[in-house]
Amino acid sequence: MKTSSLPSSLGSAPAARLAAPLPSFDYHPLSRVVFGAGTLARLGELARELGGTRVLLVTDPGLEDAGHPQRALVALHRAGLEAWVFDGVEENPTTRHVAAGLEMARDRKIDLLVAVGGGSSMDCAKGINFLYSNGGSMDDYKGFGKATKPMLPSIGVPTTSGTGSEAQSYALIADARTHMKMACGDRKVAFRVSLLDPELTISQPAGVTVITGIDALAHTVESYVTTKRNPLSQMFAREAWRLLQANFEKVLRRPDHLEARSAMQLGAYLAGSAIETSMLGAAHALANPLTAHYGLTHGLAIGILMPHVVRFNAAAAGFLYGDLVHDVGLLNGDQHAAGEVLARYLSSLLRAAELPMTLSACGVSRSILPLLAEEASQQWTGRFNPRPVGEVELLALYETAW
Repeated sequence: MKTSSLPSSLGSAPAARLAAPLPSFDYHPLSRVVFGAGTLARLGELARELGGTRVLLVTDPGLEDAGHPQRALVALHRAGLEAWVFDGVEENPTTRHVAAGLEMARDRKIDLLVAVGGGSSMDCAKGINFLYSNGGSMDDYKGFGKATKPMLPSIGVPTTSGTGSEAQSYALIADARTHMKMACGDRKVAFRVSLLDPELTISQPAGVTVITGIDALAHTVESYVTTKRNPLSQMFAREAWRLLQANFEKVLRRPDHLEARSAMQLGAYLAGSAIETSMLGAAHALANPLTAHYGLTHGLAIGILMPHVVRFNAAAAGFLYGDLVHDVGLLNGDQHAAGEVLARYLSSLLRAAELPMTLSACGVSRSILPLLAEEASQQWTGRFNPRPVGEVELLALYETAW
């Protein structure tokens, strides 16, 4: 039998090129994505397709004025489904909020969950799903893949453009006693459908738009450079960065700009998809203890810390930051300066929104920084930072941001 030889171009490839393959990865899409203005009207149809008959709608009371939970209920009822509202979710949900929602879910014998709201509503719904389907306490699921039984189908309907929780298999739930966040992950808890209706984001107050937008931008910057990055996660992060950076100021100037709102929501989803594949870094490890001790809004904490983390990481990730700043026309020549250019841009977002620029301006005591650094060193996201961080490095970053 005649055998064929390799093409000469492949056979003569430089050894260095063959020795440096692309990083390996295992990508498994989590959910169906339904995107478009007005798609909330399809909620009932989508719930029925998942086999739902008795639905718990998880939301927060602040959304009632905008009418989003009520419209979601109408869509579910029109599809012939029974539905109840749990609106006991607050920012940075704790085990207490999950327990309250779980009690309602058990009383109503639900078979499907719908989360309507920001990251807090979505995380709480996932937490309820863990305990409803598998029992125990949230602490039992800290980490990844610890649920042994199937979970209820669920639908995520974000009303903000920030956390990207609708694209992730993790729930961030704080311990009600210590207020420290637990990352509880499992593929089974991810939403079966992510319903992205940009019309829902128009009602966001200006402050929420700013904070969630900064958080989403930070997700792109961190996920693009982590040690777990891969070509797919970087594709998500880079496209998310382009969409978010180009439209962030537009939605601040014109809150009703539906095209810009659409780009922001899609960007936040893509950034969440990048996180799911590549994780995050030091900025998120640093932010969580600040929320636990001071109740500092997550997006604000991230906004203050991110420029300092970018400068710290520049020695290891400057060439990657160069991709981002080049994509949006921020870089003028020297790629070695990309970290500084990016850090200044991120700081400018806080300045333009007239938000605090330092931790001290937020009332953080300098004396607590060593304790915060100790707790930050235990956060799971820090291990994926492109430049290794331990308690010493994290304390130095707190000091710089203070």
